[in-house]
Amino acid sequence: MTTTNVYSVKGEVSGTIEVPAAFNTEYRPDIIKKAILAAAANKRQAYGPNPLSGMRHSVSTWGKGRGVARVQRLHDGRRATQSPNNVTGRRAHPPKVEKIWEQKVNKKELRIARLSALAATACADCVKARGHKFDDKVTFPVVVDDALNDVKTAAEVMALFDAIGIGYDVERAKDGTKIRAGKGKMRNRKYRTPVSVLIVVSDKDRTAAVFKGANNLPGVEVEEISTLNTSLLAPGGDAGRLTVYTKAAIEKIGEWTE
Repeated sequence: MTTTNVYSVKGEVSGTIEVPAAFNTEYRPDIIKKAILAAAANKRQAYGPNPLSGMRHSVSTWGKGRGVARVQRLHDGRRATQSPNNVTGRRAHPPKVEKIWEQKVNKKELRIARLSALAATACADCVKARGHKFDDKVTFPVVVDDALNDVKTAAEVMALFDAIGIGYDVERAKDGTKIRAGKGKMRNRKYRTPVSVLIVVSDKDRTAAVFKGANNLPGVEVEEISTLNTSLLAPGGDAGRLTVYTKAAIEKIGEWTE
């Protein structure tokens, strides 16, 4: 059984803790990617135009003998419409609301994907390969004392990250924030921020002060252990997210069974 350091809220090593067996799961990027893509597909919302779109016209055809195409035209004009081959006609093959986007994944694969993504957060090479920045002195998985739940402000959380040696990653997310390309700028998602540190707390700490403080840092998220999933541990299907666990959360993971 391997051990890892437990950091205090001041960034000092206050002790050690045994790393649960779940962190020894085999790394399976193929299953992780499959679970992430299925989760994204299952969240898609059905969309499509009104079935009568482009068809609500009074049309008729002029027939033969007038030297023009025999297409449907507005009854009180000459503009061709309604047929998909016309410039002002309906769409030929619009998206259907009844299309099923759902993807099925075996329960065992979903469980393996979460455990594998969890194990990747304890591998310094996987975390570094994902693009996160941290000091070489940091021990993985990163565990902080439960006093982290009482940290109220973003400045205090940032000071803790700096003391541990992972504050560089928040700066990376801040510098990487950019204006999104495309129409998303008009839909209340103008800026795109890179993913940074994930803080995992125990179930009973949903009302912890750290939820408000840490969420104000760019790219930083806080999540309970009961709702921890593959999408949070490996955003975009790329495992190895820089993750900070509270001591209580690590003990809770120790209760997980395959």
